[in-house]
Amino acid sequence: MASTHTVFKDESKLDINYIPQKLPHRETEQRLLLEFFSFILRCPDRMAQRVILAGDVGTGKTALAQRFGATLASEANKRGIKFRYVHVNCREFRGNLSSTLHRAVTVFEPNYPSRGYGAEETLSTLLQVLDREGATMILTLDEFDSLIEKEGSDAVYKLTRLQETRQGQPQRLSFIFIMRDLQAIEKLDESAKSTLQRSIIRLQRYGKAQLVDILNDRVKMAFELGAVAEDVVDLIAELAHAQTGNARFGIEVLWRAGKYADVQEANCVLPECVRMAVANIVPGLRRSELAGLGLHQKLFLLAVARYFKENEEAYVSLSEAELDYAVVCEEFDEKPHGHTQVWNYVQYFTSLGILRSEVATAETRGRSTRLSLPTIPAVELERELTASLQLARRA
Repeated sequence: MASTHTVFKDESKLDINYIPQKLPHRETEQRLLLEFFSFILRCPDRMAQRVILAGDVGTGKTALAQRFGATLASEANKRGIKFRYVHVNCREFRGNLSSTLHRAVTVFEPNYPSRGYGAEETLSTLLQVLDREGATMILTLDEFDSLIEKEGSDAVYKLTRLQETRQGQPQRLSFIFIMRDLQAIEKLDESAKSTLQRSIIRLQRYGKAQLVDILNDRVKMAFELGAVAEDVVDLIAELAHAQTGNARFGIEVLWRAGKYADVQEANCVLPECVRMAVANIVPGLRRSELAGLGLHQKLFLLAVARYFKENEEAYVSLSEAELDYAVVCEEFDEKPHGHTQVWNYVQYFTSLGILRSEVATAETRGRSTRLSLPTIPAVELERELTASLQLARRA
């Protein structure tokens, strides 16, 4: 029978589709969106707007757009304004404009035929429905890059020049285009390009401190009190920062680490749970890489692996790691190498992504280097290194 023990309070708060009420460090961008579309609350059918949200994976583009849409819809409802926010992922429809617009129409007309109508006919139907309902819509086209790649300038022109075919009629439809890379716009002809490059909001990559805030916010919502220590959040933030500041990656690691904690029936999420979670997402160390290491590289790495296996901590100081390395050297009848050589090992393993090193400041001890083992479970690394060293001994 499965155990009912869990570190989670509400794991749905870590789901990729969950949109928090507040988005830490995206307040400025949300205010910008509200400013660009504020006319919807004042004179909803007098004008239309087009805005591009651009940024790398995990910078919160989709969450920002959806939170903004929900906020605007709520405010419009309070004022008795007929407004709909519709979010469609273009990649889901392989960049096909007709299929993408079909999804928007089915919000009002669930039985609208999925075949037999081209993009222009479907777009015309959408406007007719909005006219009939007396409603205004913001249609957000996520991963808009895929539509540009598939259909090019013609599709963009149809969307952005839409209102020119409705002179004197209410302006019903505005757009948010979500893109990873603005370079995709360079593939368009000048006419299509000029209609897009008006209002652009660029989302910068999250810094580590910002990722800590985002993860702490989710920890409070998703986990029992005290289930995720500060050092564990810091470790996950460091990993997400290394993945181009990808908050989505960090939240995924946090969820998986919680699952590993539950499997082990632990009372809290341990650093080893994080390493197991990351190893499940990011490829770990291959045996061929181990085979290519020198003897003392293996001995030092074994010392680090044992430390994390035996201690429920996210970091080890370099000085502590050197002491453990000396103990391992004694076990294998080897004289430990000096600090300079050990530091070279640290740099090498950092370049491989096996270890991460950072300078930490302690009030009483000054600046010191601390190490983490981010992507490989300590148990697995210790097992592989021990087997490799024993094999070399017998040879």
